[in-house]
Amino acid sequence: MSPAEDIGEEVGPLSNDILLIYLPLPEKPECAERLTKKFKGLQVRWLSAIKPGRPLVSAEELHPNVWDGVTLLSTYMPPPAELVPKVRFVQLPSAGVDRWPGHPTYENKEVVFCTSNGVHAPQIAEWVIGTWLSHQHKFLHYAERMKTGTWESPFEADVEGSTGRRVGILGYGAIGRQTARLASTLGMEVYAYTRNERPTPVSRVDDSYCVPGTGDRSGLIPAKWFHGTAREDINNFLAQDLDLLVISLPLTSETRHIISTEQFEILSKKGTFIANIARGGHIDQDALIKALETGQIRGAALDVTDPEPLPSDHPLWKAPNLLITPHVSWKTDLLWNRLLEVLELNLEKLATGQPLINVVNRQLHY
Repeated sequence: MSPAEDIGEEVGPLSNDILLIYLPLPEKPECAERLTKKFKGLQVRWLSAIKPGRPLVSAEELHPNVWDGVTLLSTYMPPPAELVPKVRFVQLPSAGVDRWPGHPTYENKEVVFCTSNGVHAPQIAEWVIGTWLSHQHKFLHYAERMKTGTWESPFEADVEGSTGRRVGILGYGAIGRQTARLASTLGMEVYAYTRNERPTPVSRVDDSYCVPGTGDRSGLIPAKWFHGTAREDINNFLAQDLDLLVISLPLTSETRHIISTEQFEILSKKGTFIANIARGGHIDQDALIKALETGQIRGAALDVTDPEPLPSDHPLWKAPNLLITPHVSWKTDLLWNRLLEVLELNLEKLATGQPLINVVNRQLHY
C-alpha cells in the first residue's frame, strides 16, 4: 500500500514516490501544491539550499528525516549516496553533470539522470552576443573615457560591424543554437561543430528542451557543419576564418584544453574573438594569456575560468582585451520557472510512461 493510500488520499502513478526539491531557490508552496494536485498521491518536500549571508547548505546539514524514502530528486549538489538509497530519478538544474561522475548514485544505471539543458540557452546566448558587440563597438574603451570626461572625435573610432562576419560554434547544442539564432539576426554566417556527424536533416534536429520562440530546433541556420573528436578535426574547423568562436560544449577528458597554443596559432590568422561560456578547463589559460598579450587574437570574453573563483592575483585578470564575469551568464529572473517547468514535464512523462527529455548519456556525461 502506498503512503497516499495509508492516509486515504487519491492515488496515481507516482503515489509510491517522494519528491525532494533541494535547490538554491526559495521555497515555492504554490508550486509544491500544484505538483501534488497534478500527480495524485505524490509527496513533495521542498527545502531551500540557500541561507542569507552564507554558502549553500550541504546535504549533511539537513535533518535525516528530509531524505527518508526519497525516490525522486531535484538537486544542485550531489548528496552522499547513503542518504538516497531509494532514488530512481534525478533532475539536475544544470546543463551538465560535472559534479556527479564517480558518485555511486550516478554510477547506478538503474537511476535515471536528466539535465535542464535548454533553460539556460536564451540568457547565455545574450551574454555571448553582448560581449561580442561590446568588443566590436569598444564599449569598455568608452567607459574608461567617461571616468576622465574625455570626448574622443567620432572620426577616430574604429568599429567593425557584425554583418557578413563568421561565427563558429564549437558545440551546437541548445546554447549554441540560440547563439546562432541571434548571430544570424545580425547578418552573421554560422558554422556549427558537433561531436558526431549530422549529415541529414533528421540528424540535425534538436530533441532537448527548448524555450518557445528560441533556438534552432531543426538545425537550419548553419551554413556549414563540421564534426569529429580528433584535434585535426577541431583544427580544421578553427581554420575556417572565424571572426567569433563560441565554446559551448561539455567538459570531458577529450575536450579539456581543446583550445591551446596550437589552436591560438590557427586562430591568429583571422584574429578571432573567443567567447567561452562552457567550462574554464576548455582553454589552456597560460596559452590564452600569451595569445592576448601578443595580439594573436583580438580579444576574449570568459564567463568561466579554471579555477573558480579565480584568485585575485591570477595573471588572467591583467590580460589585455579580456572581459571576465564570475560565471553569471546563466542568470535570469526567468530561470527558476523554466527549471521547474522541465521538472514538471519529466514528472508527467514518468507518470505516463513516456520517454523523458534531456536524459544523460552516461558514456559522454551530458
